[in-house]
Amino acid sequence: MQIRILGSGAGGGFPQWNCNCRNCAGFRAGTLNARARTQSSIAISVDGERWILFNASPDIRAQLADFPAMQPGRSLRDTGISAIVLMDSQVDHTTGLLSLREGLPLDVWCTSQVHSDLSTGFPLFEMLRHWNGGLNWQAIEPNEDTAFTIPCAPTLALTAIPLLSNAPPYSPRRDQPHPGDNIGLFIEDSVSGQSVLYAPGLGQPDDRIKAWMARADVLLVDGTVWHDDEMIRQEVGTKTGQQMGHLAQAGPGGMIELLDTLPGARKILIHINNTNPILDEASPERAELAAHGIEVAWDGMHIHL
Repeated sequence: MQIRILGSGAGGGFPQWNCNCRNCAGFRAGTLNARARTQSSIAISVDGERWILFNASPDIRAQLADFPAMQPGRSLRDTGISAIVLMDSQVDHTTGLLSLREGLPLDVWCTSQVHSDLSTGFPLFEMLRHWNGGLNWQAIEPNEDTAFTIPCAPTLALTAIPLLSNAPPYSPRRDQPHPGDNIGLFIEDSVSGQSVLYAPGLGQPDDRIKAWMARADVLLVDGTVWHDDEMIRQEVGTKTGQQMGHLAQAGPGGMIELLDTLPGARKILIHINNTNPILDEASPERAELAAHGIEVAWDGMHIHL
C-alpha cells in the first residue's frame, strides 16, 4: 500500500489567503521556518497506477499537478484517480469535485448523510450529473463490524468508523452530530498485513476509537489546533477546536497524551490549521512533538506500507 499526502493543511490551507496571523504573516515575510500547505487530501494505491482519492480539496488541481502518478498518460484524456472516498461533506473536503468534472463519471464512496448534504444543502451530486452522468454514489455503511472493498484496490479492506464531529453549516444536522456525518477509516492491506487509521476530523476519541488506533501500524490523525481555544486566542475566530470537531494537541486529554498511549504505531498529524504553532519548524511546540515521536505531515509526503 502506498499513501500520498496531497494536502496536509486544514480549511484555507497555509498561508490562508486572507489571514495575517503570526504564522501566515511570518511565512509571507520569510521569517517563519515553515512549508506552505494545501487543503487536506490523500491518495492510496496498491499498484502505484490506480489511486483512491480521499477527499477532494479545493486545491485538487495543484495537488494532482504535483504528483506525476495522477497523470499516467495512457490515452488522450487520462487520470490516475479510479475512485473517490469522502470522509464528510465539509466544503474543504468536497469542493474539488467541481474541478474534476472533465473526468466524470467517477465513483464516489460516502455515507448516506454525506450524500444527502451533497444533494441538498451543497448539491454537488445534482450539479455534476450534467457532465457525463456525474458522480456515481457508492454507499458506505458506518459499520465497524463490516469492512468494504473498492474494485481498484481489491487487497485493501476499509472499515468506516463513525466519529463524533460536527456537520457543515448547510446540513440539517448542524450542531446535532449523527453517526455517518464524519468517519474515520481503518485500512488494512491483506498482502503486506500493514494498516493505517485515517481520521483528519477526530474530535472526541472514546474507547471504541482508541481500540482501532491501537491496531494500526500508522496513525494519520487530526492535527488541526495546538490549543482548543487557539483561534479565539489569536482573534481570528470564535469557535474552539471541539466545537469544530477537532481534538487539540496540548493539554490534559489532548492528542499528544492520547498518542503517548500507543507506542507501537507511527504517528503523523494531518489537517494542520494555519494558526497552529507546529507549522513553525523551529517552534517549541514542534520540538515537543518530536520529543513524543510525533510527525507532522507535509504536502508530497509518501508512505509505503
